[in-house]
Amino acid sequence: MTVVDQPTRPQGAKVPWGPRGTAAATFAGRLSFEHVSRRFKQTVAVDDISLELEPGETLCLLGPSGCGKTTLLRLAAGVDRPTEGRVVLDDEEIAGPGKFVPAEKRGIGLMFQDFALFPHLTILQNVAFGLRKLDRASARHEALLALKRVGLDHYADDYPHVLSGGEQQRVALARAIVPRPAVLLMDEPFSGLDQRLRDDIRAETLAVLKETRATCMLVTHDPQEAMWLADRIALMRDGKLMQLGTPDELYNHPVDIDAARFFSDFNEFDVIVKAKRAATPLGSFAVPDCDDGQKVHVMVRPQGIVVGKGRKTDGFEAYVSGVRFVGDCTIAFLSVEGYDTPITARLTGAEKVRQGQVEKFSVLPEHLLIFS
Repeated sequence: MTVVDQPTRPQGAKVPWGPRGTAAATFAGRLSFEHVSRRFKQTVAVDDISLELEPGETLCLLGPSGCGKTTLLRLAAGVDRPTEGRVVLDDEEIAGPGKFVPAEKRGIGLMFQDFALFPHLTILQNVAFGLRKLDRASARHEALLALKRVGLDHYADDYPHVLSGGEQQRVALARAIVPRPAVLLMDEPFSGLDQRLRDDIRAETLAVLKETRATCMLVTHDPQEAMWLADRIALMRDGKLMQLGTPDELYNHPVDIDAARFFSDFNEFDVIVKAKRAATPLGSFAVPDCDDGQKVHVMVRPQGIVVGKGRKTDGFEAYVSGVRFVGDCTIAFLSVEGYDTPITARLTGAEKVRQGQVEKFSVLPEHLLIFS
């Protein structure tokens, strides 16, 4: 029999998701890392990390490429072994000095960046692949339910190549949740999608995760994605856990300058404290906990600069040297007397400025960070 390939539909093709609230629930697990390290010869990929995911929690491992987040996920999945420390699932050691449970026996689901669908299997067969303990009829029934939740049950007997990239990712999600894993691990699952698709799939994936109630650990290098999806964020750098907390805590109270930069752009100034204040081109700010003569690093987010005076800080006057409309906001480039570097402001649509004019601006205190 000759199989005629069906044309691949464009990635932007819109197929609705299934009704929310219909994904099968699981018994969420508690996943713990106890002083876990992983070394490769002279390279320390993961360095003494202790971390616990609560049942039903979604935690994002966030950080730049090479910081160790994917290695930590691989240790949880069972495709790699820790050099030191233990990985524990519901009080049972699954990796450590005394025990190593194979990946297929851990009750942990995986969702990969590249979808990892089998091209020679139908979409239904791909989803049912991990249901080997069920008879064929039961496996087909469960797989169809999972496909229905992601809105692709009518493609059950087709092959993956007929789907767009976003739809293949939905199949991968269905395959990951259908065994009802206690923990679901996701390795940058949305990085291969364009921005418009990514936002839609991210929102629907979060809804599915909350329906299944599975504990989820997701790897990403995108801070916006982490804040969108996570109950808590684990910020990693050079194999170490730098900060752990809610999205609000990491955004508004970063542990250091590099952590702050990871979540936002800034206008930055190095100044010397005088009379318990830090004087910058954007105004003078109180630093009551710093001594006079101490050097501090002042950081102001572009979205924290607004037109007008007040808002608990002194205003500053600037020449508008450039304006760029970018849709949901306007980027203004400001020149301040005595300061050579342009200041960047991200203004809302209601704040109108024109290139060539001199305007008064002020800084919102919630977008001001000062590090000693």
